[in-house]
Order: sequence, then C-alpha cells, then structure tokens
Amino acid sequence: MILSNKLSTVIITKNEAANIERCLLSVLDFSDEIIVIDDFSVDETPAICKRHNVRFVQNKFVDFAAQKNVALAHANFPLVFSIDADEAVSDELKSSIQAAKSTSSDAFFSMNRKTNYLGKWINYSGWYPDTKIRLWQKEKAQWLGTVHEVLFPTPEKVVHLKGDILHYSYPTLQWHVQKINHFTEIAAQQMYARNKQVSWVKMIFSMKFNFVKKYILQLGFMDGYHGLLLALMSSYYTLLKYAKLKQLHSKSTK
Repeated sequence: MILSNKLSTVIITKNEAANIERCLLSVLDFSDEIIVIDDFSVDETPAICKRHNVRFVQNKFVDFAAQKNVALAHANFPLVFSIDADEAVSDELKSSIQAAKSTSSDAFFSMNRKTNYLGKWINYSGWYPDTKIRLWQKEKAQWLGTVHEVLFPTPEKVVHLKGDILHYSYPTLQWHVQKINHFTEIAAQQMYARNKQVSWVKMIFSMKFNFVKKYILQLGFMDGYHGLLLALMSSYYTLLKYAKLKQLHSKSTK
C-alpha cells in the first residue's frame, strides 16, 4: 500500500497560548492540513490558531483518547501525524516525515521525544529516548485510554524515524508539582476502583526503588542537578499516589 502524499496534522488544545504557535510553525512544512480540537480555551489559543489558518474546532474534553479521536475524525487525509500542543518537531524529524509521506509502506512510524525540563534538555533519567508512535494511516488505529493513551490495536509493523519531537512540558517546578498532584489523583482513583491495597512497607520500598531506578539505573546522575531533581520527584509521585489511595480506603471505612 502506498501512503497518501498528503498528511493531516492533528492537535488538541486547552489554554495553550504559551506553546501552540511554536508547535504550529514546526509542522507547517510537511502538513497539508492542520486540525486543532480545542476544549474551549479562554486564553489566546483560538486567535493564534486562526491566525495560522488551521481548521479550528471546539469540542468539550472528556478524556485524552476521546479528544484525540475527535481530531482523527476531522482529518481529511489517510495519513495522520499527532502532536501535542507543548511539542515541536526538530528539523531532522521534519525531513524524516517528508520522506515517509511518499514511502511505499503501511507501517506505523515512531520517533524519539526529548523533554526540556526547567530549561535543560534531559538525555537520561528514563526520559530519553522516549519513543512514541505518532504517524500512521488513520484507519489502522485509534486512541485508547483515559490518561496515558495508546494506539489500539497495537501496531505490528513499526518503522523508526530519525529526529526528535521536542517536548516543552515542564517550564517551572511549580508546574511539575501541579502535574504530579493532578495525575496522582487520577492514579489513586483508578487503583481504588480496582480495590488495590498498599502497605506502608510497599510505599517506602517503592519510593526508594523509584529513586534508585531514575538516578542510578537510568543514569539520572548524568543529567546533573536536574537528574537528581527528577529522581526525587519520581519518589514524591509514588508517595503521593499511594498516600491518596490509602486516604480513599480510609474514607470508605468511616
């Protein structure tokens, strides 16, 4: 099967005025259309998108998979590239995607993602290479999952492209703490729904293991101070997730 030589780039947004223009400018060269599905942003996101002549559709957010599938449904071309608003495409990856558009293949295409954490690009700590599948023929898969969404069915044939998705998701430490608080809330609720229990011993062991994994086994020490901070924040995530789970069980017994 020959891939379509036209490509739809799909993006979901919610108050992404600080990021969306960088994202849009990075995909203009290879996109034959750009579709933004927006959860009724109240900042300048709509104005920025309309200024760049993208197809801008507002849709109430339910979960990440559902919102991204709405974006897929609006794509006019069989080949789709999915990117988040706080991401951008490196020059090397742009060239790889251009080449993939005319490749005779029905494969899914993966690429590495590199994250900028508090102004520093992270090369270790389990954060790089953070391989993602983002380019495929839309009829072959959709998104599944409420938080950490994945493509379903699982791709069998995957071709890896050179170049990076550049991820600008952690501009401040306060932002990281907010994200941890948000995602541990969801994780605790999901574990509680499965009636999962956790002991204090497991909580302490998991915290220590996460630190050792990030800082030693995944070479976080090579990222300097930022690697140390990431290892500590990973331990904090584990503590908060299990503490919130124990709190939910405690409330249910009262």
